[in-house]
Amino acid sequence: MAEPEFTATGVRIGKRLRSLTRAGQVRITDGRLQLLTSYGSEIDSAPVQAVRASKPWFAHEDRALADVNGTRYTLTLGETDPAPGRPGPPSARRFIEAVRKAAGRGG
Repeated sequence: MAEPEFTATGVRIGKRLRSLTRAGQVRITDGRLQLLTSYGSEIDSAPVQAVRASKPWFAHEDRALADVNGTRYTLTLGETDPAPGRPGPPSARRFIEAVRKAAGRGG
């Protein structure tokens, strides 16, 4: 298996008002996005070209939206590990950039 291009653990994944997992994983590997439960079971997956990732205008910096196979998921990613003495970019922004880069849409 190839090295993941993006990995986030401890992700809260929800669908509408329902929480699917509070400690899930988001991975982008070999041009494919996977949403996984805390146990590693797949919630959903799709090629990154078919995924739409965005930032809701009304939400906190740690939240992102992912449209996967026609289903909208809310992802609460949390902060990344910042460099000593500096605030790091929110993981939501890194996730959106990783999806765009893997899909070849720039980023």
